[in-house]
Amino acid sequence: MTIKVGDVFPEAVLSYIPYDPSNPDACGLPQLINTRDAFKGKKVVLFAVPGAFTPTCSEQHMPGYIQHIDELKRKGADIVACVASNDQFVMDAWGKSYKVKDEIMMLSDANGELGSALGLVNDGTAKRMGPIRLARFALIVDDLKVVYLGVEPARGVTVSGAEAVLAKL
Repeated sequence: MTIKVGDVFPEAVLSYIPYDPSNPDACGLPQLINTRDAFKGKKVVLFAVPGAFTPTCSEQHMPGYIQHIDELKRKGADIVACVASNDQFVMDAWGKSYKVKDEIMMLSDANGELGSALGLVNDGTAKRMGPIRLARFALIVDDLKVVYLGVEPARGVTVSGAEAVLAKL
């Protein structure tokens, strides 16, 4: 079953590598993040991409969030996070390639735990991307309640882009 507006955001354990300003080019140690603990009491903008470094994700999706990060924060987002099916090292490298520092949390759902709990996974086997890939979507979560969900109906970025999310904040 796919999550919908009004639902409670599911608990999942994701991984990420926190930005270290004292050594910004080094690969840090992976950390685990429990979505329930991290998102409770906060307004979170979470956007999901099928894969880091892929064309649509890199050329259309991520740049919009980078461009609008200050406005997202001004409109109340406590956390802006990107999640993908890639491992935490790939997500860290992708974030560093955009110099997102700690402005956007680069989260890994490599085991598909969150995507499966949300009901927002696709089978990427035909594209040689593995059996569990996140769908392209964006969520606004306010104190663990889903207040916006935009799932892309086709290739491209519309309802999951930063502009669509800004209109709902």
